[in-house]
Amino acid sequence: MTVVSISMPDELADRIDEFADEHGYTGRSEVVREAARNLLGEFEDKRLEDRDLMAVVTVLFDYETTNVEEKMMHLRHENEALVAANFHSHVGDHHCMELFILEGRLDDISTFVGKVRATKDTLTVDYSVTPVDEVGPFA
Repeated sequence: MTVVSISMPDELADRIDEFADEHGYTGRSEVVREAARNLLGEFEDKRLEDRDLMAVVTVLFDYETTNVEEKMMHLRHENEALVAANFHSHVGDHHCMELFILEGRLDDISTFVGKVRATKDTLTVDYSVTPVDEVGPFA
């Protein structure tokens, strides 16, 4: 097995160690391996491939980290064909929320979400994906 060295804040390493202890993992390596498998498999849902999809991506970040807002603006412009709508809102006294509505294929949505997640200083990134062809007429 290949040994991989990664950097992370002490607080995150401590949380991983606590999680491993509480859930019966042999150590942090096992937790990180499982998390990596889950992340890599996240967009491998065969039921969503080759279908028209809608996705909602929600990003929360600190108001003071303007680099996040700038990166979100660049992503929006770089993905004009994918981004159907984009909203920015202030949350509380110190946070901002960026909301993206995407329309496209699974691989494009996956790439977009990956770029958002890779943006330094985001606090949370959440998303949902819905096949458009499953949306029926309203009664």
